[in-house]
Amino acid sequence: MKLLIVASDPREFSGLLARSKGARPERLPVQWARSAKLGGHDLLLAANGVGATRAGAAVDAAARWFHPEAVISTGFCGALDESLAIADIVVADCVAGDGRRYPAMPVTGPPFHSGTVCSIDHVARTAEEKYRLHSSSGACAVEMEAAGVASRAGALGLPFYCVKAVTDLAGETMANDFNLALRNNGHFDTIFLLGRALRRPTVCLPELLRLRKRSIRAARTLGDFFADCRL
Repeated sequence: MKLLIVASDPREFSGLLARSKGARPERLPVQWARSAKLGGHDLLLAANGVGATRAGAAVDAAARWFHPEAVISTGFCGALDESLAIADIVVADCVAGDGRRYPAMPVTGPPFHSGTVCSIDHVARTAEEKYRLHSSSGACAVEMEAAGVASRAGALGLPFYCVKAVTDLAGETMANDFNLALRNNGHFDTIFLLGRALRRPTVCLPELLRLRKRSIRAARTLGDFFADCRL
């Protein structure tokens, strides 16, 4: 099967690339793209920055060249359900975003959590906001790209999947404000984040280091899951 897999940042693909073969760069009108093979699947991996608009644009640009048979939104998410742990896999049965609900296809394979994934236009930073999102939508996780991918996959008549890995917990409030650091190119300004973190170094710097370690672990878990799951 030809699978188009969309994330916001290439680092979210590191585990998948480690489990794939024949990865090579592709010149597409997105920020980053690689083709690869995994099992019996031909993959096109595309990263185009944070947010639904950029993710949707990546689907349109890649689909014109690759002609996928299915589209997958992947990457990192925040937990809304308190039972979710770091690097747990969440497979959406529905994505809620932009006032709509997009059904997602099921997968089988290694253990994972299933439920609604809430797709919003900013980082859910506080435990209070996560609680409100969980209470109002029933979602188990939150992220920023899946609604854009789901919308464009539906417009193209393609099956849609959503597979995410947890990098922050439901009860956690982030000391670092990633929303202030998000730039127009769809990336977080690391220099800006470090500068602000130095104002509260005992709290903010350890959090950034912790998030980096969690992201590496979550990416590895995503790669292992994709290698072993069945669509």
